[in-house]
Amino acid sequence: MMRKLVLALLAVGLFVFLLRVCRRRREHIDLYYDDGSMVSLKPGTVEAGRVVPYASDALRAAREPAD
Repeated sequence: MMRKLVLALLAVGLFVFLLRVCRRRREHIDLYYDDGSMVSLKPGTVEAGRVVPYASDALRAAREPAD
């Protein structure tokens, strides 16, 4: 009985750990167009490298409280 409980707790702990690892924030950019299409730019690509600084500045400005 005790062995089953320990195994169940280990399995739940492993599951929670894997969920957290998979949900880690990964910086990427999704570009949505008027025609409904979407392009996702992955980190490390040349295209993302050009856009990330501008997107970061825009997000930072949007999160700052208005004075």
